[in-house]
Amino acid sequence: MGRTNISTNDVYDYGLHLLDCILQESGHFLEEFSGMPLPLQNWSAQTGNTFIAEQLDYHLDCERENASRNVHLMNQEQKTAFDEVMQSIEEGKGGLYFLSGPGGTGKTFVYRTLCHAIRANGWIVLCVASTGIAALLLPGGRTAHSMFKIPVEGLSGESLCSIPKQSPRAELLRNTRAII
Repeated sequence: MGRTNISTNDVYDYGLHLLDCILQESGHFLEEFSGMPLPLQNWSAQTGNTFIAEQLDYHLDCERENASRNVHLMNQEQKTAFDEVMQSIEEGKGGLYFLSGPGGTGKTFVYRTLCHAIRANGWIVLCVASTGIAALLLPGGRTAHSMFKIPVEGLSGESLCSIPKQSPRAELLRNTRAII
């Protein structure tokens, strides 16, 4: 909270705010639970976007070291892919890249190195995968359905992600430099 002389009521109110933030990560809000009190203060205005803060909470020197070490271990094909993706990100061109190869050829190694290199620049990179196991292989990895609020059940041609455009998660997506 960054304040001194905090009252018990402020601590309680801030706890409600944090509980609401946790619920929002799951696509819910505190208002949905009847009988639960709501925070009285606008803590989001005081604390900023926790989604962005979480994605920027990396030690840049460690990220730089990890990226540098990994780049030196890459074979020529991996280095070519890495350089092309990094150039596109650095120049703000955007693009869609697909690494293909049998298991054990170093695709995850390239993804992890890209992640470290992007974060070393102080940029936001979202590491997502289709399964929880695959997400665990990426630094700060999340499942795609969790990160983008993709419905898990009842998918159809009309299914939509439930991210309000003025929400903290939408702001995170607008500030994201790359999605791996």
